[in-house]
Amino acid sequence: MLAMSSGTLACPDTDRQHRLAAQLAELIPGAVTIHVSLTDPQHAWPHPHAVAKDPIGKTIDLNRTTAKIAARWILRVWPDADWTRPHAFDLASATLIRSDLSSDDRGR
Repeated sequence: MLAMSSGTLACPDTDRQHRLAAQLAELIPGAVTIHVSLTDPQHAWPHPHAVAKDPIGKTIDLNRTTAKIAARWILRVWPDADWTRPHAFDLASATLIRSDLSSDDRGR
């Protein structure tokens, strides 16, 4: 695939993101978004952490292994994202957005 002068692919492969969304939806039934960061509250150092949310925003309980797997898969699909900030992966649209802004900050 041809790359532009910036080094990004001219036609980014979105199939990978959609496959990941399908795999995570199967791994975590009922999840619509997965929030990922490197700040696991149980660790003092950077550590992959994921929290799954259902359609009404309620947290879905994940065991430690599932949370770590989901976080690592998302981190690997978007290695160039700024992982010093938390992100949310929308399973329906297979898009990743920064999620550290509160609703008040977005309007400013």
